[in-house]
Amino acid sequence: MNDISWFTLGSTVVVALAIAIGVLGPAFAMGRAISSALDALARQPEAERSIMRTLFIGLAMIESLAIYVLVIALIILFRNPLLEYLLKP
Repeated sequence: MNDISWFTLGSTVVVALAIAIGVLGPAFAMGRAISSALDALARQPEAERSIMRTLFIGLAMIESLAIYVLVIALIILFRNPLLEYLLKP
């Protein structure tokens, strides 16, 4: 295998690991946020509106972290700046 094939294989593996590891944090954070919101709703059902609004804003912020991981992974996969050094003669 030549250098470009190894580089492509390596970047694909790194991107797969980055997405897998980078999504674990937001997934656990979402689970904890939802669990805490359900606990709060069980204790104060009259504050449902406030709790749900805060929960959805928090979930959107947490989801943006997973989207950032995806964007960086796609940049590494398709527009890798290190690829230029391999293509130079």
